[in-house]
Amino acid sequence: MKEMSQRDYLWCALNLLLDEEEAAALLCPSCRAEASLPRCPVCGRETGERLEEENPGFDMERFLQLREGEAP
Repeated sequence: MKEMSQRDYLWCALNLLLDEEEAAALLCPSCRAEASLPRCPVCGRETGERLEEENPGFDMERFLQLREGEAP
C-alpha cells in the first residue's frame, strides 16, 4: 500500500469541505444557522464563539458585476 501524498490529503480535505457545503445547502435557512453555531466536539453544547471566515481581499461589488456579466 502506498503512502498518501500531500496532493492526496488536499484532495480529501477539499472533498470533505464540498460535502459539508452540499449538506448545508439542503437545509432551510433556520436549520443552516443552527448548524453553523460553534459546538463543543465532545458534548455538543454551544461554545458561544462564532467563527466567520472572511476574505479581506474579496470585492463584493466587483463580484456582483462579474456575476451579472458586466465588464468593469
